[in-house]
Amino acid sequence: MSITASTIEEKRARLFLILGMFFITNALLGEFAGTKVFSLESTLGLAPADLSFFGVEHLSFNLTAGVIAWPLVFVLTDIINEYFGRRGVRIISFIAAALIAYAFIIIYFTINLAPADFWQFRVQDGERLNMNLAYTAIFGQGLWIIVGSLVAFLVGQFLDVTVFEFFKSKTGSKKIWLRATGSTLVSQLIDSFIVLFIAFYLGAGWSLSQVLAVCTMNYLYKAVVAIFSTPLLYVAHFAIDRYLDMPNESDLNQSASNEQLLASAPNDVASEKLN
Repeated sequence: MSITASTIEEKRARLFLILGMFFITNALLGEFAGTKVFSLESTLGLAPADLSFFGVEHLSFNLTAGVIAWPLVFVLTDIINEYFGRRGVRIISFIAAALIAYAFIIIYFTINLAPADFWQFRVQDGERLNMNLAYTAIFGQGLWIIVGSLVAFLVGQFLDVTVFEFFKSKTGSKKIWLRATGSTLVSQLIDSFIVLFIAFYLGAGWSLSQVLAVCTMNYLYKAVVAIFSTPLLYVAHFAIDRYLDMPNESDLNQSASNEQLLASAPNDVASEKLN
């Protein structure tokens, strides 16, 4: 069956919508799950790492729970970049950032709502819990953390796309693992430093050595996850190419020739296609 421009356009629009929904959902989950800090070693039943960096000793992998969702955001960034280019990533990143900011505004107002008497206190495991205090403590992140998180997200996305395109210009359609993993490793390093620098160096008075030490621990975890998540990109590429009915190089190049037509569609979201 021949592949028409309108068929490709419809499938690509649907694909962008699905990828965008997963992207935004994981970005939001990463932000709000990040209010919990967990011990990676204790979770896995391991002894504390007890590392030292920049003069800070006894460091362990105490991470925000957001690290569960954020690696998927960067995997999705690379997939969107492959099929929709820089423009597609930029669109979905700005939408995600705007929705994250909106979500924080709503949460801020809910924190200031007067709690219902029957809900405010609860007895659990023999202890009397103040539900309103717990809600405020969990979701009431400081302004510096919110600002740091949003700035880090946008800068990280920009770097991810830039490094991805650099490697792609050098390797063409080959070595997906290099451009995907390489772009994630670079963007995650800068992302980790920015959010900690803004939230805790500027906002909480941490020393620069503390920021760098904690950033190093976070980055070590993210680097390992980025490397081990690389196979997901190959699975995603295979599934998407089958969905688009473009299993070979000639079909992909033919799709790229229709780029201008796709860009003029009502849901103008595509500017590039995998070579």
